[in-house]
Amino acid sequence: MPDTQDPASAPRALVVVPTYNEVENIENAVAKILEHAPDAHVLVVDDASPDGTGDRVEALAADDGRLHLMRRTGKLGLGTAYVAGFDWGLERGYGLLVEMDADGSHPADRLPALLSAVADAPAAADVQLAIGSRWVRGGSVVDWPKRRELLSRTANLYARVMLRLGVHDVTAGYRVYRADVVRRMDLSGVDSKGYCFQVDMTLRVHDLGGRIVEVPIEFRDRVLGTSKMDRSVIVEAMVRVTQWGVQRWFRRPRS
Repeated sequence: MPDTQDPASAPRALVVVPTYNEVENIENAVAKILEHAPDAHVLVVDDASPDGTGDRVEALAADDGRLHLMRRTGKLGLGTAYVAGFDWGLERGYGLLVEMDADGSHPADRLPALLSAVADAPAAADVQLAIGSRWVRGGSVVDWPKRRELLSRTANLYARVMLRLGVHDVTAGYRVYRADVVRRMDLSGVDSKGYCFQVDMTLRVHDLGGRIVEVPIEFRDRVLGTSKMDRSVIVEAMVRVTQWGVQRWFRRPRS
């Protein structure tokens, strides 16, 4: 991992990109991020990818001080990768923490709009989280089968009703958080994975009183590599959303 930088000189935004076997995508992903947000830094959190993703990032980082690498010992999951990345960013004084996939599904050209939605919001607005949303006016998905679109829309509607949230794309993984709100969370208690991690973090921002805004994006499926999502991730999200919803309806503290 590159040397720790002086927090006083840290850029405002840290883009956290979890990877597992993304050697085909990571160079282009990093290039696109830095093209559209040249003042940002990128932290790749690699879960010991056997395809050499970590080695490729290490080589790229040697030529660009904006790129950093965190190597982990195994495939530990998306949620824990983001938590590790957030902790890394908080320790170094970044003001904005970004979630972004390496597979090209999150359009880098929308990153400036997401960053601006949080960083440039007036103090009275108290915007703590901006979500790159597929399911608001102007948002869309490309080349999705109708069955998948229906599943995503239904899952988001279910979460919105059960949790009484005014967020249309609560499962979205393209996000910008104000670091202050993440610092106030007990990140050690976040053990959710996949879609459930996104719902969990949205709830935490909401419960801390932070305003959440949605910025429309065009979501595209990956072209190279394979998806890491499976049925167990979807089941976990549905079960936990139901549990949290019941707790909230009866006004019990969320475990």
